[in-house]
Amino acid sequence: MRGSKSPEDWEDLSDWYDKKQGESGDLWHRALIDPVLLKLIGDCKGSEVLDLGCGNGYLARRLARTGARVTAVDSSSRMIRNARAHDPEDALKVRYVHSDASRLVGVEDASFDLVFANMSLMDIEDAGGAVGEVGRVLRRGGRFVASICHPCFDTCSNSGWVAEKVGFEPARVYRRVRGYRTPFSEGVPWRLGTGGRKFTRSFHRPLSWYARVLRAGGLAITALEEPEPSEEFLVREREKEGDLDGAGFLEVPLHLVVEAVKP
Repeated sequence: MRGSKSPEDWEDLSDWYDKKQGESGDLWHRALIDPVLLKLIGDCKGSEVLDLGCGNGYLARRLARTGARVTAVDSSSRMIRNARAHDPEDALKVRYVHSDASRLVGVEDASFDLVFANMSLMDIEDAGGAVGEVGRVLRRGGRFVASICHPCFDTCSNSGWVAEKVGFEPARVYRRVRGYRTPFSEGVPWRLGTGGRKFTRSFHRPLSWYARVLRAGGLAITALEEPEPSEEFLVREREKEGDLDGAGFLEVPLHLVVEAVKP
């Protein structure tokens, strides 16, 4: 894969990310991605659930409050530390595990009813290995639900918005995409409140790559959803970027949510 200069990893970004996500997720998660993800997850009361790439664990705790028995995994030890700090008395009984997603050490075969990965697969270098592990730890009939950057329309720096203004007509917004077929990785910048930037590495893979990997992991795709922006999201984005950005989100999805089942 094409690389970039060495990006800083999630370990260094975790404290800032914890504050950004809080207990309900940031704007993009709360008002765009999570509603579709949670709809596909459905009622998991009494189920064994694995959160793969849990970040600060806000969704793990949300599902635990509904009665799920949750194990939350992340490769960043500081992310795990911050996640635990949100429930210092361990009232929710979430089991936090510091582990590489592609090698779930200590996680038994066929031990979960549901595995979900919220915006984490495209940040995992060995995402194929991670999906293979999902297939291993799911019980028969178990489900995998994952949200990712849309492989067709959000290809890191190879994609972006283009606006066309003709006369007095409303601006037309297009999504430009190049380099779709070739997998690559690059450092993705995060703008911090202090005005600085930090980078994490993201991996672009075409949609067909994900389909092949899911099949190789013994999983069958049962649903594909492309989240639409809520009114809250559109209002906030227009305040920040102007109305052209909001128009683009109404026409072109930048995220994909997939459900796959282990037959």
